[in-house]
This record gives sequence, C-alpha cells and structure tokens, in this order.
Amino acid sequence: MCGRFTLRRADKLNFDRVNTYDFWRSPARYNIAPTQPIWTVLDRAGERELTLLQWGLIPSWSDKPTGIINARAESIDEKASFKESFQRRRCLIPADGFYEWEKLGKATQPHFFQMKDSSPFSFAGIWDEWKTDGNRISSCAIVTTAANSLLATIHHRMPVILTREAETDWLNEEATTDDLRMLLAPFDAAKMKGSPVTNRVNNADNDDEALVDPIEHGQELVQRLLF
Repeated sequence: MCGRFTLRRADKLNFDRVNTYDFWRSPARYNIAPTQPIWTVLDRAGERELTLLQWGLIPSWSDKPTGIINARAESIDEKASFKESFQRRRCLIPADGFYEWEKLGKATQPHFFQMKDSSPFSFAGIWDEWKTDGNRISSCAIVTTAANSLLATIHHRMPVILTREAETDWLNEEATTDDLRMLLAPFDAAKMKGSPVTNRVNNADNDDEALVDPIEHGQELVQRLLF
C-alpha cells in the first residue's frame, strides 16, 4: 500500500499544458497523509487541469463519505468502488518520494523511497465525486501494484509510478483497458533508492525535512529498548 508520501519541490515539476501559480509555490510537504487535500492533474476534454482532491476515494454511490486511499491494480477494473473511475476518471498525483513500513516483530520500521536523483514523478491515480444534501467531495486514490525488487525487501506492495510517456497514456481518454493495464507494472528498481527513516513519520502532525533523513536500520527500536 501507499499511506504517506512527499512533495518537497513542486517548482521542479514539469507538466505539459498545466500552469497553476498556487501549485508552483506550494510549501514543501514531507508527510502527506490520507484525508488531506493533495494536488492532482486531471484531463478534461484534452485540457490538463491541476486541482486539489481529498486523498481517499469516495465512490459516487457510497452511503457514507468513507474514503479508500489505495486501489489494487489487479482488481481495479472489477471492483465496483474503482471500475468506473478507472475507465473514465484517471489522474496523475505528483510526488517525489513515499514511505513504506517494514514489520520487525511487533514493531515497524518506516522506509523512505525516491528516485536515485531525487527527481519528482507521478503516481497513477483515479478520482470520483460524491454528493449528498448539497455537499460535494472530490476525492482520489493511488493505484498500487506488486513491489519491485527494491521494495520487496520490506513490503509486498508499492504505488504505481508512471514514466513521463506513461503519464500521457494514463490520461488518454481513448486508451483501452489493455493499454492501461500495461502501465500498472512495478517501476524499475534500478532507478530508485530507499533508506530507513525515523518513526516520527507515523504521526501525521510531523511534517519537516528531518523525516526523510536516513537512519541506521532499527536504530530507534534499539534506543527504546535501552532507555
């Protein structure tokens, strides 16, 4: 799964045909969490649009505004919660890193993953709009797939990361289901790096650059046992 991610330098992103001043000057984010508004890129009749959506997809037919943060690639075109969005409402979710948690007995060790050159990228996303009693919530989910060889050492899933070419294909309204499924593969592990980081990331109130600093594996667990 993908439960937290970063967008530290929005000004480094380069989306074709998109220009939103508020986005380019967005503050650095080191701990983006579910239910928060996140930047997304939508395609509306061939025009790309940057907009904020709530992270946690609420299907339009849902009785309650309960969001789902991840959509599994293997069943995205079958599950009622995702099928229509996969076919008609796909989006890009800008990021430059994400966290996954390794199980260490009863404890967990967070890891931070990013490109080797720390460059930004896009997750594959889907979105929907939920309405009731005059209220409207536009929300999204990150598509996940099997882990690549780098992620597999600590977790069995990872978010779908799109290449620049695949970003265009993902937003293409005329793409077939087979075309789209081809994009939902694990990203090239050779282009990524990862490291253990502080468990301060577990608290969504923490949002500072120290969260992505590498630490020794199990360092904080040992400190807790000693002190």
